[in-house]
Amino acid sequence: MRFIALILAAIAVHASAAECGPDQLNTARTITLKREGALYGAQQHTALPLAKGEVVLTFDDGPSADNTPLVLKALADQCAKATFFLIGEHIVQQPDLARRLIREGHSAGIHSNTHPHLASMTAEQQLDDLKLSRAAYKTAFGVETPAYRFPYLEETPTLLEALKRDNITVASIDMGINDWIPEDTTAILAQRLTESLDKNGRGIILMHDANGPTAQALPTLLKVLKDKGYKVVHLEWEAAR
Repeated sequence: MRFIALILAAIAVHASAAECGPDQLNTARTITLKREGALYGAQQHTALPLAKGEVVLTFDDGPSADNTPLVLKALADQCAKATFFLIGEHIVQQPDLARRLIREGHSAGIHSNTHPHLASMTAEQQLDDLKLSRAAYKTAFGVETPAYRFPYLEETPTLLEALKRDNITVASIDMGINDWIPEDTTAILAQRLTESLDKNGRGIILMHDANGPTAQALPTLLKVLKDKGYKVVHLEWEAAR
């Protein structure tokens, strides 16, 4: 029975891949990163080796039962792969949805356990939050997280040291669309994306799959990328040893 299920899953994946064509955004290439304490994202660190017109799609704060499925559908419709930075507590609440991200070919890291302002916490509290988020990730996926994105992009010396020691990549960003405002419209988000693309020309884009307006706007945002000639690059990490 399990063998039949695997065969059916493989057929479904193949069928989905066969539907990808030139009219869709697609995923142009994949970068496989080492599991190491590297730091990426030009807003704070070293830029990824991306050519002009290449972007990496990333989503924070999920998984969200209401909104992440909409994001996944929009990505699947355009054959585009993304990296999701998940909240530990949300992984615990939605483990099947978290695993669905990986089944559909996306990659995932962690984004803290509770999305706190880490700088307001003691070193011990920061490390406890990291420990809990890592445990949630490992319980859901069976492996250690390869990457961490700081909540609010507020880095702390305590966690930078801990992440480097444990070979966990710090994933910052190159650009965002400030999509955490509940009242945002699709037109506003599309305009912000256009402005960010025009300013940066390439890089890691920050969005939020837990945000309803973002989930609703994503088909339009992906069309903006397609119409402007941008190529999606997917990030993944070496398999855990």
